[in-house]
Amino acid sequence: MRIKELMSQPAITCPMDSTLDVAARLMWEFDCGIIPLLSDDGRLAGVLTDRDICMAAYTQGKPLSAIPAARAMAKQVISVHAEDTVEAAEHLMGDNQIRRLPVIDNAGRPVGVVSLNDLARLTARAKRSTADRELVQTMAAVCEPRHSPDAARPHASLATTGS
Repeated sequence: MRIKELMSQPAITCPMDSTLDVAARLMWEFDCGIIPLLSDDGRLAGVLTDRDICMAAYTQGKPLSAIPAARAMAKQVISVHAEDTVEAAEHLMGDNQIRRLPVIDNAGRPVGVVSLNDLARLTARAKRSTADRELVQTMAAVCEPRHSPDAARPHASLATTGS
């Protein structure tokens, strides 16, 4: 199966010179967790996830309207093409521990997004054990902790609640 048969489309995008409040509003309105950011010529310049927005707000201590999207975006973007196979996307997601991939055309313009959610829905529809195993392997690779669970976490006590 090809990505074009599975991806969410169109890609919900915003210009790279937007602020984080614009991207957050688009995520809310379109129920998505990633916004491809566009260069002046409409090509993929970076991506911004819901987590990127939260972490930028936390670390910079400013309102979202005061933080340029370009300061929080990932500039090294892993993407796929609409004609690529679903298996290729699964491998990219697992190898790079990412949940969503922008889908670009041959000119580098975003045309959609493929996510773990799309893969899960495909697997549920397919009812094939091979697809199940591939999805589970992809999800396990994406969800693998980047740090050792035993590693000290500097603000772990902030997550605990009192009695």
